[in-house]
Amino acid sequence: MTSTQTGQSNSSRGSQDLASRRGPGGTPLGSAKRDENSGRTFKRLLEYVRPWRAQIIIAAVLVIVSSISGLLAPWLQGRAIDEFIAVQDRGGLQRLIVLLVVTYLIAWGSAVVYSRMIAKVAQRIMLDIRKELARKLQSLSIRFFDRNRTGDLMSRVTNDVDAVDQLLSQNLLTIFWAVVQMSALLVIMVALDWRLTIAVLIPVPFSMWIVQKLGKMSGPRFGAYQRAIGQLNAAAEERLTGQRAVISLDRQAQAEAEFAEVNEQTRALGIRAQSLTAVMMPLMFGLGNLSTVSVVSIGAWLAVSDSAPGGPVSIGLIAAFVTYASRVGQPLGRIANTVTSIFAALAGGTRIFDLLDEQPDLVNAADAVTLPDVEGRVVFDHVDFEYVEGQPILSDISFVAEPGQMIGLVGPTGAGKSTIINVLNRFYDISAGSVTVDGLDIRDVEKDSLRDQLGIVLQRTYLFTDTVRNNIRFGRLDATDEEIEAAATLANAHRFITSLPNGYDTVISEGGNNLSLGQRQLIAIARTALADPKLLVLDEATSSVDTRTERALQSALLKLMEGRTSFVIAHRLSTVRDADKILVLQDGKITEAGTHDELLELEGFYHQLYTAQFRGQAHDG
Repeated sequence: MTSTQTGQSNSSRGSQDLASRRGPGGTPLGSAKRDENSGRTFKRLLEYVRPWRAQIIIAAVLVIVSSISGLLAPWLQGRAIDEFIAVQDRGGLQRLIVLLVVTYLIAWGSAVVYSRMIAKVAQRIMLDIRKELARKLQSLSIRFFDRNRTGDLMSRVTNDVDAVDQLLSQNLLTIFWAVVQMSALLVIMVALDWRLTIAVLIPVPFSMWIVQKLGKMSGPRFGAYQRAIGQLNAAAEERLTGQRAVISLDRQAQAEAEFAEVNEQTRALGIRAQSLTAVMMPLMFGLGNLSTVSVVSIGAWLAVSDSAPGGPVSIGLIAAFVTYASRVGQPLGRIANTVTSIFAALAGGTRIFDLLDEQPDLVNAADAVTLPDVEGRVVFDHVDFEYVEGQPILSDISFVAEPGQMIGLVGPTGAGKSTIINVLNRFYDISAGSVTVDGLDIRDVEKDSLRDQLGIVLQRTYLFTDTVRNNIRFGRLDATDEEIEAAATLANAHRFITSLPNGYDTVISEGGNNLSLGQRQLIAIARTALADPKLLVLDEATSSVDTRTERALQSALLKLMEGRTSFVIAHRLSTVRDADKILVLQDGKITEAGTHDELLELEGFYHQLYTAQFRGQAHDG
C-alpha cells in the first residue's frame, strides 16, 4: 500500500464514526487493567539480561573486588594508628600508605570497568526493547490506534523505556553493589570485633522495617504517576499537532488551561508518589549517625573497661569502626535513593509489556495466499460492517467494479463512504458478506499483498520531514531517480518541484507546511503513481483546493486512473460526473446507483445534491 495511505488512512469520515464509538472493548491500552505484579514484570525484564550473562558475571566479580578493596581501607587506617603512628614508625607508615593507595586504585579501576560494561549491556537491551516495540506497533491494526492516543504510545516508547534503562544500567547495579557492600562490611567487621559490629548494627532493623513499609506503599502510586505522564505526553502531542487551529481560532488561553489541568494532575500524582520515598535518604543518613554514636559510646566503654567481655579495644580499631559505621548507611542510602527510579521503572515496564502483549485483532488467515497481480474486478456482496457490535455502519452493501472502471461514492458526511474504503483495504474485517478482488476473498489473502496493489490519495496527505525525492520514493523504496522524476511528471509535479530552491532535494518541513496544499497533493499523487497500484482510491483528493488547483489535480488524477479500477469519494459532484458508476450512500446503505445522467433522471437524492451544488456555484458566480 502506498505511503499516501499511511499518514491519514483513517482520518476521514470513517474515523469520525470511531471517535464516538471507539474500538472493540472500547478501552485504551491498559486502562482497564490492574498494575501487573511487580515481581512478574521484573522477571520479564531479566529475560532480556539472560543473553548477556557472561558480561554480567564479569561485572559482578568486579563489583565484589571494588567493594572489598574500598572496605579494606578503614582497616588499614586503623592499623596505621595502632602499629605505626602510635610508635612513630615512619617506614612502616609509608609502606602502609602505598598499600592504601593501591587499594583505592583497585577499587576505583574496578568501578570504572564494571560501570562501562553494565552501561553497554543496558543500551543493547534498550535497543532490543525499542525494536520489539517498533515491530509490535507496525503489526497492530488501525482499530488499535483508533482507541489509543498517540502521545501515550510515544510515552511508552520513550519515557517508559528510559525508566527501564535507568533500572538496568544503574538501579540494579546499585542494589547489587549495596548487597555486596553490606555483606563484605559485615564479614570484615565481625572478623575484626563482634562487639563493635553489634554496636554498628543496632539501628539497622528499625530502618529496614521503615524502608519496607514505605516501599510497599509507593508501588501503586508510581504506577498511577507513570500513567499520568503518558496522559500528559498525549495532551502535549495533541496541542502541538493542532497548534495551527489553536492560533487561528485564538484559543491559546483555553489550550493552556486544558494542558495546565492535566499538568496539575500529573504534579499531584508525582508528589503523592515521591513524598514517601523522599524521606528514605534522610533516614539512611540518620542511620549512619546513630551507628556512629553507638560505636563511639560502646567503643569508649570497651576501651576503658577492664571487665569488658573479650577485653579492651584499641583506639585504631574504634576509629576503623567509626568509618565503617558511617558506611553502613551508604548502601542502604543508595538503595533508598533508587527506590523512586525502581518503582517508576517497574511501572514503565508494565506499560511496555502491556503494549508488547497486545494482540492484533486483524491477522492473516492460516492458509492465506499472496494476492497475484490483479486485473481489478472488485465485488462487494451483501456486506455488513460495524465498528462496535450492535452499531451497524454499513448494511447490505452490494456492487461490482469491473477492471478499469471508475466508481464514484457520494453522500452526506457519515454515510459510510470512507468506511467502504477502510473495508476494501482490510483495515477492519466485515461482519457479514464478502469482498473479493478478482474472485479472491480479501480475508483469504495476505494483507500486505492486498495493500501493495492498492493506493490511496487522501484529502490531506502526510509528508515526512525529508527531501521531496524521498517523500515520493516512499511509494516504492527501490525506485531510481529517473523513475521518481517520471512519476512526478505524470502527476504534473515536475515543474513546480524543479522551481524549488534545491529541486528534488528540497527538504519538506514537518507535515509539508512549507508547500501549498495543492503542491502537497501533487507530491502525493506522484508517490502513488510511483507505486503503480492496480486499485486506486481518491478520498476527497481535490476538495480542499481552489478551482484552478483542482483542475490541475484532476488532470494528474485522470492520468493516474488510466487502466486502473478507481474508487472516488467526492463531495464536489463534478469530480465523479464521468464515473462509470456512482453509488449514493445514506445511513450506511446504497440508496441509488447508476451513471450521472441516470441518477439525474431518477430525480432522487443525487439529483437534490447536484441541483444544490449547481445553484450554489451559479450563485457564487
